[in-house]
Amino acid sequence: MSEIKEKITFSISAVLYFLVNLRVGQDLLITVTETGKQILDTGWYVVGITCIIVALMQYMAGGLPMPWERRFRLFFAVGIMVGLFNGIYEYAGQGTIPQ
Repeated sequence: MSEIKEKITFSISAVLYFLVNLRVGQDLLITVTETGKQILDTGWYVVGITCIIVALMQYMAGGLPMPWERRFRLFFAVGIMVGLFNGIYEYAGQGTIPQ
């Protein structure tokens, strides 16, 4: 039962990551293009922050490697936060909004 719950929560966090980074435009092509740009623009920051967090956690655990599923969960959590802040920035009129 625990394994099923973990798979469900992992899938929900992945879907939520893509929903937070979704940038809706006038048609499907603009939506896909702007969402892809959003994920590629913020992806480097998210990967870097996640690597730092994983390195710190492994150091604190005495060098034990962290499972890949936990790394992806951290990636999704950091990506959700970065995507949310970037979306608020764009919504406030400070960034570029898809036309």
